[in-house]
Amino acid sequence: MSMRPTLFTRGLSGLSQSTDANSPSVASPAEQRDDAKRNFLKAMRPLPTQHYWHVWFDRQRDNQQQQQQQQQSGPGGQQTQSSGEYTAHLEQLPGRIESVQDFWRYHNNTPIDQIKMRESIYLFKAGFRPVWEDRRNVLGGAWTFRVPKSIGPDVWTRVQLLAVGEKLQSVLEEGDQICGVGLSVRFNSHLISIWHRDSSRKKSIDNMLQCVLEELPPELRPRPDNYFYKRHADHAGFKAPPELQAVIDSQRAREAAEAKAAAEKEAQEKASKQEQQEQQQEEKADGANGA
Repeated sequence: MSMRPTLFTRGLSGLSQSTDANSPSVASPAEQRDDAKRNFLKAMRPLPTQHYWHVWFDRQRDNQQQQQQQQQSGPGGQQTQSSGEYTAHLEQLPGRIESVQDFWRYHNNTPIDQIKMRESIYLFKAGFRPVWEDRRNVLGGAWTFRVPKSIGPDVWTRVQLLAVGEKLQSVLEEGDQICGVGLSVRFNSHLISIWHRDSSRKKSIDNMLQCVLEELPPELRPRPDNYFYKRHADHAGFKAPPELQAVIDSQRAREAAEAKAAAEKEAQEKASKQEQQEQQQEEKADGANGA
């Protein structure tokens, strides 16, 4: 009986190349298949993501920290803490996500059900921090979706994939950019947010919502009264850094001018339409009199 041909592989060094079935170093067929699978996965080239991503964790504040925070509150409970004081609670986890494999390694080892009340986890592009007052976020806003805890992890997975896979980025207006996504734990729900840089882009805002609702299956889709959009600058606790206040004022002035122009255009179109209707009525009346 002729011997089976030797199977030569490249990059699968864990497999034995011996053809002697009686050799003690030869693994069983099942063990050889397991070895082949492990070494094949090791030899696979990572699938790089378009951007680098970092994971941030907003840990729970203890009672003393909460009391200090309340003492720093202004009239009506508005927070007066600075961006620097808030970022003291943020922790950037070690490493960064550079590939699809990195994402699933992080995701599969992050137990969402162990995140405590009022704690948050964020997946943000490198260079961005999950802080409203950050210089790259200060003009932006976010969609927030409130979902039951029973489906929160599934929705979170899909939203993260929409971000890492650049699906959300693809629906934004030119010049706008996705910053990252976040999950915050509340008493009986998860708040899942999607941040972008430019809250003046109405088309971006509408397209983000449409993308999420279309990509989520019906059983995971939140009800209309359970999601909302808000500019970072409209939050009660927002406090713009002095060096960026002029930028915010400029954006608000531009938005006010655009809103005024749109209102004037609408008024002109309405007046023109009314004038046409009156002219048509006069023509009909003249025709009836002539008859």
